[in-house]
Amino acid sequence: MLEQLNSAPMFLVAGAVILFVIVFCLIFLVKSWRAGIALGIDPVKLRRAVTSSATFSLLPAVSVLLGVIALSGSLGIPLPWLRLSVIGALHYEGNAADVAVRAAGMTEGLGTGELTGSMFVTIGLVMTAGILCGSLLCIFFLKKYLAKVSRPREQAQEGAPKKKGFGDVAFTAMFVGLVSTYIGSYLGTWTSTGDFLPLAVAFVAGAAMMVFDFLSRNSSLAWLESFSVAGSMFVGMAAAVWLGAL
Repeated sequence: MLEQLNSAPMFLVAGAVILFVIVFCLIFLVKSWRAGIALGIDPVKLRRAVTSSATFSLLPAVSVLLGVIALSGSLGIPLPWLRLSVIGALHYEGNAADVAVRAAGMTEGLGTGELTGSMFVTIGLVMTAGILCGSLLCIFFLKKYLAKVSRPREQAQEGAPKKKGFGDVAFTAMFVGLVSTYIGSYLGTWTSTGDFLPLAVAFVAGAAMMVFDFLSRNSSLAWLESFSVAGSMFVGMAAAVWLGAL
């Protein structure tokens, strides 16, 4: 099955979609450049903006490459490449694939057995349908939503610092809830099966992220922020291999 998932037709389909997106990106780049010139912006500043934007887009993409590598062992290269290159997110794609394959009958999750054609179609459908919900909501409701959540609360008195708006609080709460869910599942795995590996890897990766965050606060090491996600993933993967070997 994996040979079929890595076949030439699959690469052609994925490559065609990604090429379509690249062409649109280039069109918008040219239009944005011309709009900047029309507004009287110095071309030197425009080139500097393009260079800095490209740099800060390429460096975090290392984590996306790691995601493609991680998923390619089970799903082949074309589908993860397509999903993570266009609109997907690493933390979403892996979860969606695992949920889909469990629902399709592989109770131990992704990577624990041989995929069938129907399982692969189910995984691709769940990945795509799930991520499309966010896109559709953005098209129809994002403008009004941002206008509400980005509006800070009223100041308590003259000169007092503004409190965070609902959007900031909601994002923090959802992030804490997401992390708590993962940690809870890892604790459950440890207590029920004795497998502490997921919990240990999460702890090591979290500690690595803390180190990256601490170092990037130094102005001379601010560039490390672009590598924090990828670096933490590398450390977590290395810890998984080492602890698994033990």
